[in-house]
Amino acid sequence: MNFKALCAVAACLAMAYGPSAMAGVFADDLGKCLVNSTTKEDRADLIRWLFVAAAHHPAVKPIAAVSPAQQEESDKLMGTLFMKLLTESCKTEAQKALQAEGAVTIQTAFEVLGKVAGQELFSSPEVAGNLKGLAKYIDGEKIKALAAAPVAAK
Repeated sequence: MNFKALCAVAACLAMAYGPSAMAGVFADDLGKCLVNSTTKEDRADLIRWLFVAAAHHPAVKPIAAVSPAQQEESDKLMGTLFMKLLTESCKTEAQKALQAEGAVTIQTAFEVLGKVAGQELFSSPEVAGNLKGLAKYIDGEKIKALAAAPVAAK
């Protein structure tokens, strides 16, 4: 796999909140730089890109329509942002991280950015309000009972 493909795969995995790779000091520094070098609009573009990617999953494809033009625009915005962050805004941090800790630092650092973008997504009043609809289907008393009951042996 060439380096460009590796970076793309790493970015996809990181942004999809995959299991965290062990972060070294350089990956941490790169992650901080990525967050500090993006705007709210950049992170909104990231959220849209994740949505566009997820819309192709068979579980959600019937309820999420994404046109080829929307796919292309989303890919273009994220590719541009990805390159800007790694080769301009956070170039020094990216170089240090890649040289000291390897290509996995790209994934680790973008996980940090993905988590920040995800927090912004779910802290939106519109999203948070919609998530409250789940509460009417949750039995709080049964959840409380879980904490109070002794654990049964298997």
